[in-house]
Amino acid sequence: MGLEKRNRAHVARLDLDERQIAALDGQAHNARVVWNLLHEFCTFRQGRLASLAQCDEAIRQARKEIDWLKDLPAQAAQAVLKTYRQAWANFFNPDHPARRPTFKGRFCARMAVDVPQGRDLNITRINRRWGEVNIPKLGRVRFRWTKDLLGLTRGGPDGKITGARLVKEPGGWHIVFRTQTEQPLPAPHAGPATAIDRGITVPLALATGEKIRHRKEWLTGGEQERLLRLERKAARQKRAATPSWPTSNRLKRTYDQIGKLRAKAKRRLTDWQHQTTAELADRFGTIVLEDLKVKNMLASASGTIEAPGTNVAQKRGLNRAIACEAWSRTAEFLTYKVIDKGGKVAVVPAPGTSRECHACHTITEGSRESQSRFVCKNRACGWIGNADVNAARTQLYRYNSAAGQVVTGRGGLAVLGPVKRQATHGGITRATLQGVAA
Repeated sequence: MGLEKRNRAHVARLDLDERQIAALDGQAHNARVVWNLLHEFCTFRQGRLASLAQCDEAIRQARKEIDWLKDLPAQAAQAVLKTYRQAWANFFNPDHPARRPTFKGRFCARMAVDVPQGRDLNITRINRRWGEVNIPKLGRVRFRWTKDLLGLTRGGPDGKITGARLVKEPGGWHIVFRTQTEQPLPAPHAGPATAIDRGITVPLALATGEKIRHRKEWLTGGEQERLLRLERKAARQKRAATPSWPTSNRLKRTYDQIGKLRAKAKRRLTDWQHQTTAELADRFGTIVLEDLKVKNMLASASGTIEAPGTNVAQKRGLNRAIACEAWSRTAEFLTYKVIDKGGKVAVVPAPGTSRECHACHTITEGSRESQSRFVCKNRACGWIGNADVNAARTQLYRYNSAAGQVVTGRGGLAVLGPVKRQATHGGITRATLQGVAA
């Protein structure tokens, strides 16, 4: 049986003092400056982009002329160059959704520093809860040991750590270990096929009739009250600030507290998504999803001055609800987990799935009586049931009816977006239906 390489990531929290935090902040800003210098050097050249050798020479020259750029390790600067070149490759790839690379703003870009070589990390375990890792220009730094790392634990999983990335989150700096293992190719999953309809009231509705829900709010009552107080406090501080003056330290501290609470809610949602998608990947061999254009669904309804939009407040609330569900991340997790189990994920066109009856396959005006109730108005059918379950069963029917038109391929799935932090393998399919009623 053949082997395949699986690249995964493991995130751990770093235990840094104030000096180390300031040093990492400086390195992250220097990495952003290197990106902006590369973008200026490449885009202001006449007629063509600079070559890899020219970009490398420009970085070396900038590090000689600008003293504070030397605070960024040389390998981290080379990693910025590699990422920048990949950004252009993604942009020129017609099947990739990436946009044209742009300059990174000081307060908009995500602060991160790469450690490209895994051998430079020199990871050791101190005790059950803590480990140590070597970070260039910082020395030995402790990190939270929450699970066994590949190749470092006796009797643990085999594999290796190929590198790491230091990322600043609202709760502090974290290290993302890049791990690589060689796994035997999975046997085809013998489980049944199903379809999943993603929604708001019912987060996941399956074609089997199951409805998977989660807690209504990811923050407790006390945490929600504290978040509301902090948001009102930030609004008062912002109103009291002098226009065009820099943001005060007090307002920055308030923003940091708000960010930590929102990050906590995101972690809880992500944990639920991981557990739910892992369970679904174990049960089903084929999972069908809608080809949702989430970005288009989040478009504003404000309109223009000449043609103002209607129901703007309601649309704004709907946009927030859709964004909080993170539908694309659910599909991303589900994709790589199902493929690792030997299954496959397919996508079908989304138009009409919520209005079409899965029993008679017709679209009759008024069949969707409410958000949760579907009553087929076709007199020859008359099916009654949950609207989300009906949509899921319609998706499964569309996939089965297009069995002879399935397109297979390896790599990222364009309609779901590139899978980040998790490697993808073969087994993804896209059902292309022709003549499906919109």
